[in-house]
Amino acid sequence: MIAIHPLAGIGEVRPGDDLAGIIADALSMAGIVPEPGDILVVTQKIVSKAEDRFVDLAAVVPGEEALTLAAVTRKDPRLVELVLAESLAVVRAVPNVLITRHRCGCVMANAGIDQSNRGSNEDERVLLLPLNPDASAARLHAGLAERLGDAPAIVISDSFGRPWRYGVVNVAIGAHGLPALIDKRGERDRDGRALEVTQIALGDMVATAAGLATGEGAEGVPAALVRGYRWDAPDRDAGALVRPLTEDLFQ
Repeated sequence: MIAIHPLAGIGEVRPGDDLAGIIADALSMAGIVPEPGDILVVTQKIVSKAEDRFVDLAAVVPGEEALTLAAVTRKDPRLVELVLAESLAVVRAVPNVLITRHRCGCVMANAGIDQSNRGSNEDERVLLLPLNPDASAARLHAGLAERLGDAPAIVISDSFGRPWRYGVVNVAIGAHGLPALIDKRGERDRDGRALEVTQIALGDMVATAAGLATGEGAEGVPAALVRGYRWDAPDRDAGALVRPLTEDLFQ
């Protein structure tokens, strides 16, 4: 049976904090001893906070492209400048919407830059994604292994909207120690037919499941441990989930 254990009581994470130590303490307070096959889902926000991915909008000077896009999207030109700096390409720009392809390959609104749940409303800081979410997941895994011996697999989650459906769901932008993507092509279904296209986005599925416990608003639960799922596939980081441009179905 699959169980999801929220890690409450983590508190406000600040730049430079030892995130592995904070989470190890939270696991201990919750009475959770990691077991083989456990997956720890950590929200992007606390990873970015610990890595000090804050930028003060007051220090940002928008360029010509940002000013033009800001007029189209009706967004703060300084925010648009940061979005462009974090992105490889602009996918869609219309009033109140700016969708880009982030440096990590993910297509998302505003390059994942966020102003919610920053810990303070007294300044104009915004929070960027980790520089390399898969590397962040690997570092967190190593830090937990030092403290706990057996470290759970790591998924770093973020909330994404979807172009054809309302609402956000959590997806994996970083992962370590599990197969974020499981390729079932070539295997057989129950009737003996060969699977031709089936690939399972395990990282995204686990991130969304954990989102039931972490929430999307003021819940204050930035991590959850998922227990009970078993897999038989090689580890693959979250980068494997990003469809390459050569296979983009909508360009």
